[in-house]
Amino acid sequence: MPDKLSDGERAPLQAELEHLRQEHRDLDAAIDALLHLGTVDQLQIQRLKKRKLSLRDRVAFIEDQLTPDIIA
Repeated sequence: MPDKLSDGERAPLQAELEHLRQEHRDLDAAIDALLHLGTVDQLQIQRLKKRKLSLRDRVAFIEDQLTPDIIA
């Protein structure tokens, strides 16, 4: 991507970033709820955690795109 994003390019990235952050929070809550139920499906927990990690990676990528490079 170019060094400087236009407002037209920045807005969709920020919207996607907020959506991904919300989904990450929702997965965190779902994992906690499943763990507190007592009878835990470990495979389901692992799948949710894997999805949560992929969301975190995507959030980091988008944040890097939105943050300008500063040469020190």
